[in-house]
Amino acid sequence: MLIKLNWITLRVSNLENSLAFYNGKLGLPIQRRFESRGRQIAMLGIANETKLELIEGSESILKPEAGISIGYEVNSLEEAIEQLKALDIPIVRGPIQPNPHLRFIYITDPDGFEVQLAEHI
Repeated sequence: MLIKLNWITLRVSNLENSLAFYNGKLGLPIQRRFESRGRQIAMLGIANETKLELIEGSESILKPEAGISIGYEVNSLEEAIEQLKALDIPIVRGPIQPNPHLRFIYITDPDGFEVQLAEHI
């Protein structure tokens, strides 16, 4: 059996705020938006890559303090840091370099979920 990671789902308190962060600031393309069972949903990400599914709702099943983070690769961590500064997005941890081939930082989204931006050197 071959399986492939299709999407990761986050329940967010305000879809528009989350879209402003993930699409407007981080540049993740919105693949589609729709409503299902009264909930607003957006799928973000690059074609043929794992998507981020955002579902707006008041109840949060997964809490930010559960230790879950979403990781994205960037071409240059230094450029990413400069862009984050220009966007007034604070770095909550890092830069961290656990080995000579990897450096990363953490930021948080509007609901407090950690987003890791990593550069493979």
